[in-house]
Amino acid sequence: MRTNIVHIGATELSYEIRGIVNIAEKIQKISKSPIIWENIGDPIQKGTKIPPWMKKIIQEALQNDIVYAYSPTKGLKKTREFIAEKINQEGYIQIDPDDIIFFNGLGDAVSKIYGFLRREARVIGPSPAYPTHSSAEAAHSGYPPITYRLDEDRNWMPDIEELYNKVKYNESIAGIMIINPDNPTGAVFPKEILLEIVEIAKKFNLFIIADEIYINMTYNGEGAVPISRIIDKVTAISLKGISKEFPWPGARCGWIEIYNHHRKPMFEKYINSILNAKMLEVSSTTLPQYVIPEIMSHPEYPKWIQERNEFYKKRSEMLYEIFSKVPYITFNPPKAAFYATIVFQEPLRREMKLEIPNKEVELYLQQILENPNLSNDQRFVYYLLAAKNICVVPLSTFVTPLQGFRCTLLEQDDEKFIKTYETIAQAIVEYYESAKIYV
Repeated sequence: MRTNIVHIGATELSYEIRGIVNIAEKIQKISKSPIIWENIGDPIQKGTKIPPWMKKIIQEALQNDIVYAYSPTKGLKKTREFIAEKINQEGYIQIDPDDIIFFNGLGDAVSKIYGFLRREARVIGPSPAYPTHSSAEAAHSGYPPITYRLDEDRNWMPDIEELYNKVKYNESIAGIMIINPDNPTGAVFPKEILLEIVEIAKKFNLFIIADEIYINMTYNGEGAVPISRIIDKVTAISLKGISKEFPWPGARCGWIEIYNHHRKPMFEKYINSILNAKMLEVSSTTLPQYVIPEIMSHPEYPKWIQERNEFYKKRSEMLYEIFSKVPYITFNPPKAAFYATIVFQEPLRREMKLEIPNKEVELYLQQILENPNLSNDQRFVYYLLAAKNICVVPLSTFVTPLQGFRCTLLEQDDEKFIKTYETIAQAIVEYYESAKIYV
């Protein structure tokens, strides 16, 4: 074309969590056997049933004409007032409804948060990274993401020394991003760690982005500490939503809470640019916003959250029972959210393989494996798909040098869950032993 129309960061956009679906669907079509989907965090697709009382609230809301109208650009005032009051009751930081902006899911919020940063301004985030954040940050700058390490040998705690040094010696870093509770690891960062991150932001005059979508989904007995409780005078954005907590992922309803933005004129101008961009879209979806106050204040809501957390705790324990017996790997049982990350400790070799019963599937897989750019854990994941019809996500696609995979705790059927993960455990052993590697 006469003019290059490709965005400078276009090659940085990657989301293997969904990208792998194309390969899985092709294998499913060839093998005529269903795929067991352990790649994406959709509780509904894995059998979670929305409680009748919650459905009733939504059904009754549909009788109100207002839910068919535009909402204000920032979101319904009644809902923003409800959220602000909940935060203010904690007494750690005071915000008002205008400090809250609704979006069509947090993916929409993430796109604007990074998209309206100055290109030279970078945000450092965790590794393993969640691709929605890392891809959006890298795309806005046109360079690979900048990360700090989560240490698998310390239950995925942030390497604070590395974070400090990267911030100190890279003046382009304007912000620090945390995901707490973390995706993909299921880690919960203690208050002491969070305070250290806040101190780094304070020392170097940075802002913080805190993805807290799983803030109420913990099962470690302690709970996660919201950034609002410790942020002090540091400017920050907290990301919240209903897609995982209600759960209602199809609603595409999330919001950001903005802390201390009036303290820094430059940060205030940046927030206004996000709001102006949102104004061009007119508004976010009205119905899910409308029902948030009634659902979250319903007497059954705390019990609903507790029951789900107990379920995921049980799943975490079941995974530990299975994977603690498997050689070659490291597994830290998740303490929050509904994901688990398995790391291969023994090096993977390209000659490793699994026996594939369907020859047509095997031929298709060989075409994929011809790609010289595939990481070794991608090869394992594709072999697992082809041999066992189980879909997980390669860990290396989460911006980390670690090799492994991410899976979920979502399957509602106990027997199916155990069978799936025992199959994966056995596949790991078979894969290593195919190259005659023994402990």
